[in-house]
Amino acid sequence: RRNCRGNPNCLVGIGEHVWLGEIDENSFHNIDDPNCERRKKNAFVGLTNLGATCYVNTFLQMWFLNLELRQALYLCPSTCSEYTTGEGIPKDKDYEPQTICEHLQYLFALLQNSKRRYIDPSGFVKALGLDTGQQQDAQEFSKLFMSLLEDTLSKQKNPDVRNIVQKQFCGEYAYVTVCNQCGRESKLVSKFYELELNIQGNKQLTDCITEFLKEEKLEGDNRYFCETCQSKQNATRKIRLLSLPCTLNLQLMRFVFDRQTGHKKKLNTYIGFSELLDMEPFMEQKNGVYVYELSAVLIHRGVSAYSGHYIAHVKDPQTGEWYKFNDEDIEKMEGKKLQLGIEEDLAEPSKSQTRKPKCGKGTHCSRNAYMLVYRLQTREKSPTVEVPAFLQELVERDNCKFEEWCNEMAEMRKQSVARGKIKHEEVKELYKRLPAEAGSPYDFISLEWLQKWLDESTPPKPIDNTACLCSHGKLHPDKIPIMKRISEYVADFFYRRYGGGPRLNVKALCKDCVVERCRILRLKNQLNEDYKTVTNLLKITVKGNDGFWVGKASLRSWRQLALEQLNEQDEDAEHSNGKMNGNAQNKDESNEEKREEEEELNFNEDIVCPHGDLCISENERRVVSKEAWKKLKQYFPKAPEFPNNKECCSQCKILEREGEENEALHKMMASEQKTSLQNLFHDKCRPCLGSWPQETDELYIVSQFFVEEWRKFVRRPTRCSPVSSVGNSALLCPHGGLMFTYASMTKEDSKLIALIWPSEWERIQKLFVVDHVIKIIRTQAAGADPESALYDSEPKLCPECREGLLCQQQRDLREYTQATIYIHKVVDNKKVMKDAAPELNVSSSEAEEEREENKPEGEQDPDFNQTNGGAKRQKLSHQNYVAYQKQGIRRSTRHRKVRGEKALLVSANQTLKELKIQIMHAFSVAPFDQNLSIDGKILSDDTATLGSLGVIPESVILLKADEPIADYAAMDDVMQVCMPEEGFKGTGLLGH
Repeated sequence: RRNCRGNPNCLVGIGEHVWLGEIDENSFHNIDDPNCERRKKNAFVGLTNLGATCYVNTFLQMWFLNLELRQALYLCPSTCSEYTTGEGIPKDKDYEPQTICEHLQYLFALLQNSKRRYIDPSGFVKALGLDTGQQQDAQEFSKLFMSLLEDTLSKQKNPDVRNIVQKQFCGEYAYVTVCNQCGRESKLVSKFYELELNIQGNKQLTDCITEFLKEEKLEGDNRYFCETCQSKQNATRKIRLLSLPCTLNLQLMRFVFDRQTGHKKKLNTYIGFSELLDMEPFMEQKNGVYVYELSAVLIHRGVSAYSGHYIAHVKDPQTGEWYKFNDEDIEKMEGKKLQLGIEEDLAEPSKSQTRKPKCGKGTHCSRNAYMLVYRLQTREKSPTVEVPAFLQELVERDNCKFEEWCNEMAEMRKQSVARGKIKHEEVKELYKRLPAEAGSPYDFISLEWLQKWLDESTPPKPIDNTACLCSHGKLHPDKIPIMKRISEYVADFFYRRYGGGPRLNVKALCKDCVVERCRILRLKNQLNEDYKTVTNLLKITVKGNDGFWVGKASLRSWRQLALEQLNEQDEDAEHSNGKMNGNAQNKDESNEEKREEEEELNFNEDIVCPHGDLCISENERRVVSKEAWKKLKQYFPKAPEFPNNKECCSQCKILEREGEENEALHKMMASEQKTSLQNLFHDKCRPCLGSWPQETDELYIVSQFFVEEWRKFVRRPTRCSPVSSVGNSALLCPHGGLMFTYASMTKEDSKLIALIWPSEWERIQKLFVVDHVIKIIRTQAAGADPESALYDSEPKLCPECREGLLCQQQRDLREYTQATIYIHKVVDNKKVMKDAAPELNVSSSEAEEEREENKPEGEQDPDFNQTNGGAKRQKLSHQNYVAYQKQGIRRSTRHRKVRGEKALLVSANQTLKELKIQIMHAFSVAPFDQNLSIDGKILSDDTATLGSLGVIPESVILLKADEPIADYAAMDDVMQVCMPEEGFKGTGLLGH
């Protein structure tokens, strides 16, 4: 039965059913039985998956069940000084293997004799330097580790240890080339540790081996140079198997490189293989024993090469039974048979799935197997491998720790059960006495706290009733539905045991809140009738001075305002108190929100002027009768009251007159200034430093900010303030020197200054306050070439401050974050390639993009200048210019996009490699196909940051793609990878 939440007397369904009746002891604790972590009899030990290390675990289990390899590793002498001296390892010191062989030794010993159900291989993984969170290529790991192990064991004196890898896994084949002209045979003998078999187009394992050994014709440009013929001749080349190892590793090439996408993909095709493999037909010498038995199948579950899970099916060489090794879990197969089972179900079935072929007795089919391991068939019994005494001592020490842990967990379970039984009896007794009998004293306590008391998993906190108190410090009527009435006897017990308060007994019920609640309910019920009454009263014309001013906006929404105000009062407790037991809202935030709502909802404040008096605009208000006002005051008792005969605000009247006079004055001033400074108003009439006018030898300078602010005023004199001063100090350094050279003012700094004719400068000096006069003077010998003219400035250039400004600008350009750059894709350095791939981080709007794309291809974009691009996009950063920028210098550094160009958001500390990933998503070009350049400089160092490569905000980088990809939508596998894979770079596997 469910609890009646609105009924404080209902004590059913609050969690008591857990405690009533008999209870299973296991429910008194959340500690799993430690014996579940104990190794079962005649079972193997699992390995913990450290994140994405399942590929490591599969190989470790397979190598562990290679008894010859395990025996050889046990024979490796230890480098531990305590053991070599015969003293034994101190008990207070943990064993730390020093070499890969010692790690593997210790791991195998634990796998053999540990009492744990699974062990942790983190020491081994850490020694190899593997990233536990990144899944790697299992086949590559196998090759690299075997190479590392062989190199490590090569230093051993014992030949049985030194040569174990070659004995177990190493075979020989020869590349044989035969000249078609003279028949000369050239042979190159090579060792192998596994055969890499192509599975594309093949259905059986034997087909794959046949293809591996098939003859290849060398003709045409691929002809072979014959030493006998001393010329290039047609020839044939093939591989001949010379010798096979005891353990034959067959790598099925399921993971292949997709040239179109630039990433690996998995081939989910079925391959059939038998439990017995006769290799004699494939050998050059036919007189040996070449029958092999299947001993392991390594499986990759998943459709992608970059995700999925690795498991291993391995046969126990001593019993012949098959086991499935899946990290911590190990499952024994029934009837000594290999059963691949659900491993052949794809995680994401595709529409074009091929049906599984029928398999005969002793054969299997798999589309997930990536490695098959065969052992040479022999009648000899498998050797018995004993753990050396030194390693056994370490295993027993670990087993002792495990037993201690088991005992500790068992004791904790026992204590939890004892506490649970005591709580069980307590709850049964108290629950019987929980209801308050009629006429007996009682207390109110929150339902939430009672439920926590009955919840076995969370010990209750002290009782906190502050959240259900009203403003008078008593129990709020609206909180009754979430409270429960209990007997005084049980309440006394709770407060003694758990503490808290304040206690809420019969005297805690608040009469004031009940009365106010009733008033609000009455007003809510009365609101609709009053709305009709007020509507009818508003239709009556008010005569004389008997009425009151009310805002038209307030009248339109008064019913909604009243309803919201009543609801706000009704829910006041929830806003101020929040939830029970310490989860109350922040009161300051709640009060602030309340104040904001009051500011928005206050009735009749729409006709109050800033001075607190009646506003002067009669269009915003109207007169209502006394009867209507009386009705409205019932709902808005604090509303501002303005009788009909009330005068408007005298201060507002004065300000209105002054405002009208100022507007007229500003219009006249703007008209006069525009007439007087026609050249300043129109850009095309102003002089230009790039083509100095012949009629004068001096020009004056003002800041572009001054010009823009003045133009705003002239265009809108009633909305903008008039400009009073020129403010040329922003163009000077603290020493009073000019911050710009003549060359910079013709290029990158031209957008910060405005040039003034001498005649116009005289009028500016009369109209505005000029703090500093800045001018450029040209000196030229009579009859000399105009290009030989010299230019000087007053005041003079300050070289130190100019240099400091440039350095700061360069520094800022190297330390940007989230800046826009543009990638311009070209083909043959001429044709712009338009791509359909979606853009990432595009800065411009769709409408602007459309406008830009409609421009002719040959249109010259003034910002698209590679040689001056860096200078054009510099920023002012000198200390004297901070204030200047705040005044509003607007510099048009925004690059206009052209067709085939896309905008990306980047940071200075981002690497070129990361940029290439962004470009791959935006342009569908794989990173290795991208040729990037900026200002003619090739960008090739993937590890360098964009700041160090000279990429600054608004830069344009040219992208030349080797092979443009048309259909990017089909690249599903690519989208699963964010970064190009690095393989085992930086790990211990490449240390040798």
